[in-house]
Amino acid sequence: MLPDPLFYAAAIPAVMLVGLTKGGMGGALALLGVPILTLVVDPVTAAAVMLPILIVMDGVALWSWRHHNHWPTMKIMLPGAMIGILLGWLTFSMVPYSLTKLLVGLATVSFAGKYFFDRLRPGPKEETPPAPQKPVKATIWSLVSGYTSFISHSGGPPFQIYTLPLKLDVKSYTGMSVRFFAIVNVVKLLPYYALGELRISNLIASASLLPVAIIATFLGAQVVKRMKMEVFYPFMYIMAFLAGLKLVVDGL
Repeated sequence: MLPDPLFYAAAIPAVMLVGLTKGGMGGALALLGVPILTLVVDPVTAAAVMLPILIVMDGVALWSWRHHNHWPTMKIMLPGAMIGILLGWLTFSMVPYSLTKLLVGLATVSFAGKYFFDRLRPGPKEETPPAPQKPVKATIWSLVSGYTSFISHSGGPPFQIYTLPLKLDVKSYTGMSVRFFAIVNVVKLLPYYALGELRISNLIASASLLPVAIIATFLGAQVVKRMKMEVFYPFMYIMAFLAGLKLVVDGL
């Protein structure tokens, strides 16, 4: 049996926002998905319903960005993400998630805030060169990304803290981020199943929302493909800042 109409009144907007994000439009919209669903179901069920939808969105996004990637960044970040998922699984019932969200949110707000402060302050502006790859920093932030992705599908902000300063071209950045989270979400299936959250009722609810997910993801990808770098990166920093604020509010 499908959920009641009240569920869909919350779920359809939630899936549309997340789908636009999965297409490449930035992490802030994705953070709204689970909170909107929690208006009608409990938080754990909301996260469980979203996971299969996220994986289908990943498939659409992978097809849309199949010709673009940045393997050096992928290879340096995936090991930390896997450790973060494992830690999330092992500490699922023990960690105060509000504190985790607050700390990640504060770090993200500071990171994005500095970007805009440097550009809006009086005086001559110096263009910051692309940051070099730093394996230790990449491991730390990808671990946090994997962990927060596991507990609440909110791995975008810590991922952006490391990857945005690299200043990759728009298509390489988006293709790499799509692949990164596609792998993270597939790996999350096993621990979610082990925790008993992939119940038939949740899967039916997920399946009923897939058409909305596919359309929204495709639209998001088409918008990003038409963005220039001078538009894309300020937009992504705005999304990161808003995502950080959302995490701070959730944490508080």
